[in-house]
Amino acid sequence: MKTKISISIEEETLKKIEEVLEEGIFRNKSHVIEYSIKKFLENDRKN
Repeated sequence: MKTKISISIEEETLKKIEEVLEEGIFRNKSHVIEYSIKKFLENDRKN
């Protein structure tokens, strides 16, 4: 089950997310952010 949250991010970061979305790999902003957080957590645990 997914839970809706609210975040605040820098405009420049949002622009980069939108650029990634244009590539068509991710469905939406939530997908980009969730994928990124999962990867960060996986890498953080390895270090």
